[in-house]
Amino acid sequence: MEKIHSLTGMMDLVGKKADKSEVSNRIFFTEKVIKNIFQSYCLSEIRTPALEDENLFKRSVGDTSDIVNKELYSFLDKNDKRIVLRPEGTAGVIRSIIEKKIDGDAHRLWYLGPMWRYERPQKGRFRQFYQAGIEILGHEEGLAELEMISLICSINTQLEIKNPVIKINHLGNKECKKLFCKELVSYLKPFSSKLDKKDLERLDGNPLRILDSKNSETQNILKEAPKISDYLPKESLDLLNLIRDTFSNDCNIEIDHTLVRGLDYYTGFVFEAISPELGAQDAYLGGGRYDQLCSQLGGKDLPAIGMAIGIERLASIANTSEINKTLVSFIILSNKIEQKAYKIAHDLRSVNKKLNLDIQLSDGSLKSKLRRANKDNASYALIVGEEELKSNTVIVKSLLDENSEQSNMNINELHDFIKSIV
Repeated sequence: MEKIHSLTGMMDLVGKKADKSEVSNRIFFTEKVIKNIFQSYCLSEIRTPALEDENLFKRSVGDTSDIVNKELYSFLDKNDKRIVLRPEGTAGVIRSIIEKKIDGDAHRLWYLGPMWRYERPQKGRFRQFYQAGIEILGHEEGLAELEMISLICSINTQLEIKNPVIKINHLGNKECKKLFCKELVSYLKPFSSKLDKKDLERLDGNPLRILDSKNSETQNILKEAPKISDYLPKESLDLLNLIRDTFSNDCNIEIDHTLVRGLDYYTGFVFEAISPELGAQDAYLGGGRYDQLCSQLGGKDLPAIGMAIGIERLASIANTSEINKTLVSFIILSNKIEQKAYKIAHDLRSVNKKLNLDIQLSDGSLKSKLRRANKDNASYALIVGEEELKSNTVIVKSLLDENSEQSNMNINELHDFIKSIV
């Protein structure tokens, strides 16, 4: 019978004790670290459905974005309603708080889960991918921006990201943004014949996005284009300088006036974090302020700022050495003593939180269980048989040196030994 394979761009994640650098382990470790960071910042978790009404993303992300035009996983359900697998998290969060009638309150939220975009799979990018997000709602521009950058600094520090750069910019208020876009379009119109199809679409739909063009000819044209910094009010420029100066000792922050974000709902302050370790596609998180999104979706006026973190991309550059905790394999030699022997193992887990204790649950000979312990890269094997249980001892065998002698330890000696393992 023909085997059924996973779909293109959809990845199975299965942890492997024997390969700590394997992508699944890197992702699981990265998720664990950022969850701990979110909790330390007193953020509350929110979970929204994977399936949403297609109109949610057309009204939020924007009809001119690649996500809506090309990348939505969209289909009709059995009631002929067009639904989509969520391509990003922010719109669903705002839809949720409007529906629950809590859009008049302040919220500090985080989420983590799978998203879907129908695009060409490439390094660090999949059609099903995992994204963590933070949404700080109900707070005007100022302190919320500082909190967001502080979170990024913590992520960079705790995951030991090499040479990270946080790029920041400001898109201005509604009036200056409108004026800048008008001047930008006027400048670019004479060059229409030299713009590619995507940039021509942006010129008519969302001209700010042209600043983010990957076309080298477009970038050459933009060298003499109007600069958004010339249109920003003083308070916007002051905010950029404040953020850069506040965190100057903690992280590398650059003011980049060409930075725009790919979703239509962004207004005001925007940012992204990049690392040269990722190559040409070097961003692993990004976000910005979206003060109009809630009212656009039928809710109240709600100032908001958020960011999304690409888990696969972040995991690929994170220092996951802490995954390599010492592994101890606990081997029970007789099914007659399983319950009593298991209690010994259970107690050991509270003695040293810095090690991983693997209790071998399957049947097999001592030889086969030691072979498995070696395959899993365990450092020690703890062996309990009927005689050991009677004498209240455990055999301790080092797997780091095949020539080392095994020893018998009573429970107190075993606890001291386990405490000493780092």
